[in-house]
Amino acid sequence: MRELNVKEYKKFEDIKQIRSDGSEFWSARELAIALDYTQWRNFSKVIDRAMIACENSGHSVSNDFAEVSKIVAAGATSKPRRDYELSRYACYLIVQNGDPRKEVIALGQTYFAIQTYRQEVADHFNQLDEDRRRLVIRGDIKQWNQLLAETAHDAGVITNEEFAIFQNAGYMGLYGGLDVEGIHTRKELEIGQKILDYMGSTELVANLFRISQAEEKLRKDHVQGAAAATSVHYNVGREVRSAIKKIGGTMPEDLPKPEKSIQQIEKEQIARLRAKARKGKIMLDE
Repeated sequence: MRELNVKEYKKFEDIKQIRSDGSEFWSARELAIALDYTQWRNFSKVIDRAMIACENSGHSVSNDFAEVSKIVAAGATSKPRRDYELSRYACYLIVQNGDPRKEVIALGQTYFAIQTYRQEVADHFNQLDEDRRRLVIRGDIKQWNQLLAETAHDAGVITNEEFAIFQNAGYMGLYGGLDVEGIHTRKELEIGQKILDYMGSTELVANLFRISQAEEKLRKDHVQGAAAATSVHYNVGREVRSAIKKIGGTMPEDLPKPEKSIQQIEKEQIARLRAKARKGKIMLDE
């Protein structure tokens, strides 16, 4: 992940606020503007997902997402407006769950310390149930796939066709020759269902390792050319498959498909958090 220049750094540093006790926080309303979200209702959905990730990592939602109410002018009158005082960790979880198409989201991920987030998750990962493990790993894969796409582009994987071949190569190495379509068929997924959203935590971990190691090798070895990058991705996938075989693990294509998709798990957790909110334990935007 590239370093921030001074202007990019100040974009997030300038909206940081310091309490009287010296602790820092960011206003969710100000962060929304910095991240180019023009409508609060869209940003509040990102906050909801970030709260799920916060709880799954063992943090206190109420501490990292401190709900506050501010009075704002509304014509001739005034009305309260919900806001959150966000910790640095909460801000990172928000940019992790933001729109990956926004360049500013990538800048936010750099600023809010991705390595700190991963360490926090690792500290609590073994305590999570299967659904929460899937959510955590799927979130990491989302970000690593974005990094891999950027690194592959820098290596010369430019066109949509080249990128499709590149992506398939990684899967084919890991899945014993099966490409995306083949895995989709093997898992008996319906049209429109993404294979990564129907993987258990063990299968997701294997893919996360494939993606992260492919990105690192492309970058460190300064690989150039679409064909060379595609070969690297295939070989990394094959090496991960070989490692699974050596330890007597189940091949990824033979792992069972979970009954719930990632989206279903997210909906259930949001509903559970809203139930807590109704009991006054935490606050969520409706």
